[in-house]
Amino acid sequence: MPDRNNSSQALIIGAGAGLSASFARTLAQDGYSLHLAARDVSDLESLAAETGATLHHLDGTDAQGVAALVADLPGELRVACYNPSARQRGPITELDPEIVRKAVEVTAHGAFLLGQAAARRMLTQEMRDNRRGTILFTGASAGVKGFPLSAPFAMGKFAQRGLAQSMARELHPKGIHVAWINIDGGIRNAARPERVEPEDNPDSMLDPNAIAREYMHLIHQDRSAWSDELTLRPWVERF
Repeated sequence: MPDRNNSSQALIIGAGAGLSASFARTLAQDGYSLHLAARDVSDLESLAAETGATLHHLDGTDAQGVAALVADLPGELRVACYNPSARQRGPITELDPEIVRKAVEVTAHGAFLLGQAAARRMLTQEMRDNRRGTILFTGASAGVKGFPLSAPFAMGKFAQRGLAQSMARELHPKGIHVAWINIDGGIRNAARPERVEPEDNPDSMLDPNAIAREYMHLIHQDRSAWSDELTLRPWVERF
């Protein structure tokens, strides 16, 4: 387990009140010093107070901003996670090309920016617990199959998944664990009515705390059996 005195840092880009909040709490419980980055950090102050996290105002598509944040972190960057994604629904014939470009930039290019910056930082670090660090990308079923009226999201998630696969093949032999997590289903959120499962269908949505535990499982995996992809879905989800 990391020791705060050893300055093991964990960075989440695209932090919010859902999955990333659960992951942040789990990382804090495991002893990491937390850094939470988002375009708007005003809603993260209570989470920061709870977990001892440092907040960073950052757009994940800002190449210079991401590189500077990662390079300037204290201690050793042991965990980096990219959460943001963008959607633009509609018929392929009616999609606005500029909005599509921005959506793919958020989902895919931003993931690349964090992946590149984190890899550069981790490659300079000593091995600890048989690894230099862990880089995680929050994916979706759209990265495995494209759905109708959802081309921009599929484009971004397919690209993100390809990025993670390429990075895993390159970086696993160098001691950096890279994994893409397919969140195949809706994530439960008590604050959003559309994200609360019906009483007659319990556990039909993913519990964010359960997802966070699986992220931690990836972080602690023995390097003789590293996963480069993990699919998580409710027991009733079709696939």
